[in-house]
Amino acid sequence: MKDPTPLQYPGSANNNEHPWSAIIQGSFYTFPYGKKETRTVKVGRVLFRSNSVIGRGPMVMQVTCVCKGSSRCDWCGKKLALKLSCPSKTRASEKAFMDKCKEKATGEHAWVLNHLPEIYYSFDIEFSAESPQAQLKEIFRDEYEMRVVRGIILEELHPLSTLKTERECAQVFYDIVQCHHWAWKYPQILHRDISEGNIMVREKNGQKYGVLNDWDLASWLSTQNEVSTSKFRTGTKPYMAHEQHSSKWQGPHRFRHDLESLFYVILLLVSLYSSPTEKVRFPSTGDHRYEKWHQQDDGVLLGQKGNIVRAGDWQPVPQPFFSGFTLWLAALQKNLRRGIFNLENHKHAVLAASQPLKPGRRPPQVPFFDEDTLGGYFSYEKVVMIMHWFNQEELKTWGQEWQVTLEEAFSEDWESEASEESY
Repeated sequence: MKDPTPLQYPGSANNNEHPWSAIIQGSFYTFPYGKKETRTVKVGRVLFRSNSVIGRGPMVMQVTCVCKGSSRCDWCGKKLALKLSCPSKTRASEKAFMDKCKEKATGEHAWVLNHLPEIYYSFDIEFSAESPQAQLKEIFRDEYEMRVVRGIILEELHPLSTLKTERECAQVFYDIVQCHHWAWKYPQILHRDISEGNIMVREKNGQKYGVLNDWDLASWLSTQNEVSTSKFRTGTKPYMAHEQHSSKWQGPHRFRHDLESLFYVILLLVSLYSSPTEKVRFPSTGDHRYEKWHQQDDGVLLGQKGNIVRAGDWQPVPQPFFSGFTLWLAALQKNLRRGIFNLENHKHAVLAASQPLKPGRRPPQVPFFDEDTLGGYFSYEKVVMIMHWFNQEELKTWGQEWQVTLEEAFSEDWESEASEESY
């Protein structure tokens, strides 16, 4: 985070080329394929390089498969990307998560495949016994976390900057919510790193789909309450949920934290960009305090985000191109504020109930509070009800489950209005 250049949107100023492109473009990379084979790809330009997550810092490059004549492989002619990172040796790979998703994405659930990355191959390269990593492990033992070089070959996707209209942006964000909910409910995977760079676009048969990308910090819900092996909070700082910046926060990471992250992704985009492709250089409108979020530490971000989600009179100030997002952001913040207010009241009640009692007094009963949804105020249902409608037009709802939910909600509202008019 000391160098915000890699986080610029959509890239550096020089023809959208990342500064590292000139260093490695045209080189070749050979990696193990299967048990005995190897494959080689030619490196194109660097699409993304991040220093935002300690110890990982993935790099994503355009690549083309190097195969000729009769030896042409199943990757020939495909637009590919190679992602290199250094995750914990024990962390499940993105391909393992996506394989589980594919297993579940059949029948009426097949729609979600348009919103998930297509991963063709994944490989790990371990450090040798003579490496500094191995020597540190020998010295610090369990206190030191061994890592591997992990490579993933995947379909090349497009950044948000390829979108043309405000409505396309809205549909992509709504797609992400639907995909996130499906992954949480069916294969039971929590993404845990919603950020601008992890929301991509797939173009297919003239249709643009929002793709929830980069699952290397994801976790199975069955391990949700376990302490992160990396001993660091997961996520990308400008977009992390506000409470995750607190030194007192001990987890677990909940799906509402990812939904709050999406709120910040939308907020920063519509505040700092005059269109999906143009960052505001000479701001005359909008709120530009968020520009510094890429560089500020956890203490500052905790305070600034806390002020937003607790403010009773908060209003977003989007750029004119993104004015339609005003209602979304205001409604999401309102629900967040109510939920956090009730969560804090619940914590005070729990603390009061734990105090010593006077003789003869019964301990106060503290009602159950659903922390996953902030007492129901920041649930998937609430977010979908807000986001399925944009600029007085209904967006595309993909899953049959949500289609039925929205139809029932519309029917209930219509019946309520008809009853009031009759009365």
